[in-house]
Amino acid sequence: MKRPFAPKEAAGVLEHVRCWLLMKMKRSAGSLKSNFKCIVVVVIALCFIYLVKTTYESKTCETARIDKVNPDHAKRAQKYAEGILQAKCRPSFAKTKLNELFPNKYNPDLLPFVTEDIDAQSDLFKYQPPFGFRNLLEKLRDLVQLLPEQDLPAELHSKSCKHCVVVGSSNVLHGLKLGSYLNHFDIVIRLNDAPVWGYTNDVGNKTTIRMTYPEGASLSQDEYFPDSLFVAVLFKTVDFEWIKAVVKNETLPLWMHLLFWKKVAMKIPLIPGKFRILNPMIVKEMAMDILQYPEPQSSLFFWNRVSAQKIPTIGIIAMVLATHLCDEVSLAGFGYDLHHPEAPLHYYNNVCTVAMRWQPMHDVTQETQLLQKLVREGAVSDLSGGIYCHFCNKPG
Repeated sequence: MKRPFAPKEAAGVLEHVRCWLLMKMKRSAGSLKSNFKCIVVVVIALCFIYLVKTTYESKTCETARIDKVNPDHAKRAQKYAEGILQAKCRPSFAKTKLNELFPNKYNPDLLPFVTEDIDAQSDLFKYQPPFGFRNLLEKLRDLVQLLPEQDLPAELHSKSCKHCVVVGSSNVLHGLKLGSYLNHFDIVIRLNDAPVWGYTNDVGNKTTIRMTYPEGASLSQDEYFPDSLFVAVLFKTVDFEWIKAVVKNETLPLWMHLLFWKKVAMKIPLIPGKFRILNPMIVKEMAMDILQYPEPQSSLFFWNRVSAQKIPTIGIIAMVLATHLCDEVSLAGFGYDLHHPEAPLHYYNNVCTVAMRWQPMHDVTQETQLLQKLVREGAVSDLSGGIYCHFCNKPG
């Protein structure tokens, strides 16, 4: 039985239709008949995306069925997190370990964010988003000019040894009460729309970086803090228009909203100096070099190209970003219980784990194996035990 066509893929299809249309209209500017055919194609594509967006639903779970966490297990998790925080910070430890584990695959010198000197970075333009910005030099140049800063804030950058924690969205965080411990890390990276309000006991509320793509950004302005950074991951061409509009506090044309597979936030209450663009070489490095996914392939049929391409999850991309920002890296809220599809997926909603099956562009099993290797080798630590638990079933 063939799987349903997921909204992310549908949005990618429409994006390719848009690019195809522009190319066709440029080649046939004088032909009314040819342009009419192009318009018909776009109308059909819009109908297609509408049907997908209105019929796709994630199976939901009963939140009342969430198992209560054993108090002793929660105490062991808290004691483990406390030990990680009290240990002496080791300069450049995480990137040194990754460089040892993945020689010639992990580049410790990659810049975390896109910077002004894009003309000198030819590797940025080898691949299309999210692995690069091929054919998007002018759009990127215009976007970078809107962002006055392209690094960590000075007070963080000057700190001699920094310890990051990447807070994922997994339900494994539920009941561990790690919030106060997470708040003590130098840099706290949160993903997509995962909320803090209402869940601070388990996930804390300190947010140094909120990292997401357009469809993943929180619609609640309360989840954005004035002193935090917003790191945008650009997965498709229209994402440039979105982040540009957000930074300038402008609106997008109504038709452009159809290029996204769900409603996107248009009001993010941060000044331009708080926005950053993730270096796509980090996505490329994780996908093609470390996970060894095949390079993007051209195809006569753009829907084949979209649906076949493997892309790392935002969580594992954030983990790599953390190694370029901090000396030591911890994870919390990582790991999904794929053996129990009826289990809750996230700590904050009632979506079931089975929803991961409708995301074929992600290989969660392979990513989990990679993260398990990193935790076992001591390159990163797992505070909630969802990947590899160092504190489970241990006395004291």
